[in-house]
Amino acid sequence: MEGSLELEGYGQRETDHQADRARNLMDLKGYFNRIGFTGQFDKPDLDTLRTIHKLHVMKIPFENLSIHCGEKNTTDLNIIYGKLVKSNRGGWCCENNLLFSWVLKEMGYKYTTLGSKVFNKFQNDFHPVDSYLINLVEIDGKPYITDVSYGVSCQLWYPLEMISGKDQPQPPGVFRLLNDGMRWVLEKTSRKQVVKDNAYANSSLLDHRLTKKMYCFPLTPRDKEHFVETLDCLQTSPDSRFVLKSICSLQTSTGFRALIGWTYSEITYNPEEDSDMVDMKEIPDCEIEAVLREKFNVVLVNKFTPKNNKANYCM
Repeated sequence: MEGSLELEGYGQRETDHQADRARNLMDLKGYFNRIGFTGQFDKPDLDTLRTIHKLHVMKIPFENLSIHCGEKNTTDLNIIYGKLVKSNRGGWCCENNLLFSWVLKEMGYKYTTLGSKVFNKFQNDFHPVDSYLINLVEIDGKPYITDVSYGVSCQLWYPLEMISGKDQPQPPGVFRLLNDGMRWVLEKTSRKQVVKDNAYANSSLLDHRLTKKMYCFPLTPRDKEHFVETLDCLQTSPDSRFVLKSICSLQTSTGFRALIGWTYSEITYNPEEDSDMVDMKEIPDCEIEAVLREKFNVVLVNKFTPKNNKANYCM
């Protein structure tokens, strides 16, 4: 395998105080009930990891709706657990992948949290600072990347083995990790998008690139404090795509669905014909809550204001 996988301080550990506090408020059984997992709680093997990874992305949405409800996203695991598990909400990368890191720890997996830089297609470069959190898991001496929070068409359904240059097909497309000796880059090759309603053929939400870079990362362990400043900026800066757009997406057995602003989309994967069917429509304000409830199982407590301003974001 190309590239070094030596990690200083490999394996994420909470302090005793944090662990005790988390155990008082967080329950692994509650998480498994949330995602519908009925297997063994203490079997940290690859098959189990693949199962809970897929169940997570099928049950817990990628969403930033809190930003548009006057709420604040946090890195506090107890709050994240309450939101995603007890309140049936979704979350963005720090919430989904931090919760998943806690699950990995509780199940006995050997893992490390890493920071990554998301690719900006308009600038044709990666973000200058780590804004995205992922987890590296080692099983039987082999490392895998787990990411349960990218959302839309680039969402991993299963962990990726860390082998540089290897095509790893999944239902959304073909994922590939590349290593240049300094960092790893994740990219995805997609299928052609076939838009059902021609009125949406030129929608800015569509991404017509067949091969796209997603993010890059070194093998440097990061704790959650590493992301706090950047995440605060992402949910407050007027230039942030998460402030400019309200996003909720969820993987389905045949593709994914997404509500971005008032635009609701259902994407059906059709690998046999090397294409994806895209069905888009606008949702009036009076039906937004019903769509969130019926399509994503999300019920919001505070007033929600949809946003779909121009930003570097597409499906």
